[in-house]
Amino acid sequence: MLGGGRALLMQAAHPLVAAGIVGHSDYGADPWKRLGRTLLALYTVVFGTREEADRTGAIVQAVHRSVRGRLREPVGPFAAGTPYAAADPELMLWVHATLVDTGLVMHEAFVGPLSEADREGFYQDMKTVALVFGVPAHVLPARLADFEEYLRTTIASLAVGADALAVLGVVLHPPVPLALRPGFRALRPVTVGLLPAELREAYGLRFERAQRLA
Repeated sequence: MLGGGRALLMQAAHPLVAAGIVGHSDYGADPWKRLGRTLLALYTVVFGTREEADRTGAIVQAVHRSVRGRLREPVGPFAAGTPYAAADPELMLWVHATLVDTGLVMHEAFVGPLSEADREGFYQDMKTVALVFGVPAHVLPARLADFEEYLRTTIASLAVGADALAVLGVVLHPPVPLALRPGFRALRPVTVGLLPAELREAYGLRFERAQRLA
């Protein structure tokens, strides 16, 4: 849950993914419900039976087939009218990559450092999860080092547009009951501070020394 906002902001920094989130989900009304669905699907694949995992993967893929459209306005290198589809292998890979990277970052930030063998093992296991959700094997980087290079290259190519900023507003100021707001406000430095620096800058987010100490 601590990493959900980070992963979502990474996803939304890709204009085509952001357009899909804004145009085809209830993230604005209930972003935590969306996160809950993602986590439930992920945990079912990891901890459930093979039958449960395959059924969950089929449901997710069926939902993705209906998510398609075109960019309403230009965003960075992406021209207005650029088509997007949730079943696009490259977009599926990016969403998967944000979950893998966030898992590693959150463990090392709040649990403890991981050995290179453990990091590699986690990455290889998560490739199986990607396959269940329909990511084609040929787009998955072979090793963790290849994945990290893909991550760096992709982040450098992204651009934050109006859709991503709309997602940012909901992540930083979620629609939650008044009593829960202080707790969610305390999550903001975590979400902002653990974003890749390039994406933090693209979103126009500041992360000062006081926030780092917090």
